[in-house]
Amino acid sequence: MIFLLKRLTTRALTYGPLSLFLLVSLYPLIWLLFYSFKDNEEIFSTNVFGIPKHWRWENYSNAFDVFDIVGYFKNSLIVSIGTVVFTVILALMFSYAAARMKWRFANASRVYMTSGMFIPMQIILIPLLILERTLHLQNSYLAVIVPYVAFQLSFATIIFYAFFKSLPYEIEESAAIDGASVYTIFFKIMVPLVKPAIASVSIFVFLFAWNEFLVALIMISENTLKTLPLGLLYFQTQFGSDWGAMGAVMVISTIPTIIVYLLFSEQIEKALTVSSAVKG
Repeated sequence: MIFLLKRLTTRALTYGPLSLFLLVSLYPLIWLLFYSFKDNEEIFSTNVFGIPKHWRWENYSNAFDVFDIVGYFKNSLIVSIGTVVFTVILALMFSYAAARMKWRFANASRVYMTSGMFIPMQIILIPLLILERTLHLQNSYLAVIVPYVAFQLSFATIIFYAFFKSLPYEIEESAAIDGASVYTIFFKIMVPLVKPAIASVSIFVFLFAWNEFLVALIMISENTLKTLPLGLLYFQTQFGSDWGAMGAVMVISTIPTIIVYLLFSEQIEKALTVSSAVKG
């Protein structure tokens, strides 16, 4: 009996905190899902945190009827994927050159590139707006993709530089002895070795571009080019009384981020250990 009590106590002490942590971590998503099936009365007064008394599936149909969710979804997807592709390609090439090649301003260029992380987005919005108007980029996908890539290059460069630095130089030396060119070494040997870093950077950049609001609000005014965060603002002002439908839109807009994370979560775990990059 005493052994059984000790065993139960040990399990309670072990799994109790873990279960509490799991509940605290998942409840915001669960609450958002419940929120999308309620009406305004349940959301704000009678049933704020509980399970919906009546599952109102019409909130999702209303979201599609009064909200151009397909168009906003498409715009967010184009902007996010474009930002990820350009950021990864540019950061990979620069990081490889800074970490593995010898040239006079390699270290200074790296410091200059990474210093961009310390520049707040708000202080460059007006010069950025003037520049985009001059270049006739405003109200286009490039109006947000270009600033997003610029803002994320510093972060991506830091990650890729650390991975390239951790790789042994013997890999390149052996490939060079076998006659491989610089481009062959980069694309066929070095890039595959940093796949965990590419996956991690892709996820963080995708989440940034998917959720960003301020730059998109200033650079895009045409309704056909607005992204999901801007669309939610429009939804709130014009249809502010239907909070349940707005919750349905937020649930739908969350699905891509969850899918992306599930697809690349294993690579993120590998990226947490720099040495794993060598194993690929």
